Amino acid sequence: MKKIIVLLLCIFLLAGCTEAIQTEKIPVTAGHDMRVHFIDVGQGDSILIESPNGKTMLVDGGVKGAGPQVVSYLRELGVSKLDIVVATHPDADHIGGLIPVLNSMTIEQFYDSGKVHTSQTFEEMLTLIDEKNIPYDVPTPGDNIKFDEDVTVKVLNANEQASDNNDASIVLKIVYGNVSFLLTGDAGIALEKEMMQYDVSATVLKAGHHGSNTSSSEDFIRAVKPEVTILSYGKDNKYGHPHAEVVDRLKEIGSKIYATADIGTITVTTDGVNYAVNGKETSVANTEKTSEVVPLTPAIEITSKDLVGEIVGIKNNGQQAVSLKDWQLISIEGNQVFNFPNLSLQPGKTIYITSGANAREGQNYLKWTTKQIWLNEGDAAQLRNEKGELLSELD
Repeated sequence: MKKIIVLLLCIFLLAGCTEAIQTEKIPVTAGHDMRVHFIDVGQGDSILIESPNGKTMLVDGGVKGAGPQVVSYLRELGVSKLDIVVATHPDADHIGGLIPVLNSMTIEQFYDSGKVHTSQTFEEMLTLIDEKNIPYDVPTPGDNIKFDEDVTVKVLNANEQASDNNDASIVLKIVYGNVSFLLTGDAGIALEKEMMQYDVSATVLKAGHHGSNTSSSEDFIRAVKPEVTILSYGKDNKYGHPHAEVVDRLKEIGSKIYATADIGTITVTTDGVNYAVNGKETSVANTEKTSEVVPLTPAIEITSKDLVGEIVGIKNNGQQAVSLKDWQLISIEGNQVFNFPNLSLQPGKTIYITSGANAREGQNYLKWTTKQIWLNEGDAAQLRNEKGELLSELD
């Protein structure tokens, strides 16, 4: 619990020689199947592993709104207790759904990347772990997580010092006999390059960052050589996931591609020698090369967000006036969009977007709606320009 207390203290403060990893193939002795469920949580990740000897591990839980769905799916499978829960990194589309899981299930061990985040979602997750006295740990690359005597779970990455949430991602390689799974969270291309000093080859790859071109580089795909690739993303998502160049790279090496947006929850069953995937291969329709812009240090940025008061502040830190015509402010949790009118934001000035029952307008206030937009328990805000490029994000 000391680590959780330290992390919570860090949140409050913020708010105010790797070694090559050799993965040994172990003999299959259990005589039982292992099942890996890539749960359809829309635009997010949630993966359940049922080991040959009946152990369970949940990796991520999607957004908070998907949490009840994850709990329901676990109960349908007869899962009443989770031996291990892993939060790969603190983004809301990975940890939000873990909050309903924490409130509904007995959890024996919790692993987290250790990356400190100031979001209400992350703070609520840590508080629940503390209140329920769940054993908590931050793994390091090279750790072998104790899960099932017939399965190895190797940590290939976990970085609490990462400057980017995605590159803090816990990356796991899970091996049962001759069949292996590589779960990459939202690890980006630079991190993929670092991990290639390890044995990253795998039978099944969960593609990083929902099929974004910020992950799944050509070199990494060729090093993994996946026979099967799982793409976990929401249908018609605003990010353009999966990006066409990622799909092309996977097709070039002959990987079979399955997408949760196409067939829902995907289950891979293996006895350690053979494996089977439910559902049909995906027919990814993306044909355009979509470039996801990595947020820069912007002149225009989101500087404040009051989820209860429903007020978001946006400031021009630059030296010139900027037209906000056709720009968008997005509530990620509810996927709600405010389209800016034709106005210019002067240098050094802040404009406030208001919503809810007390929404204001006039002077430096813009009224979005009298309806409640922001989820009080935690809701990331994004600012995109007229080209759809991400300029600022506040979680």
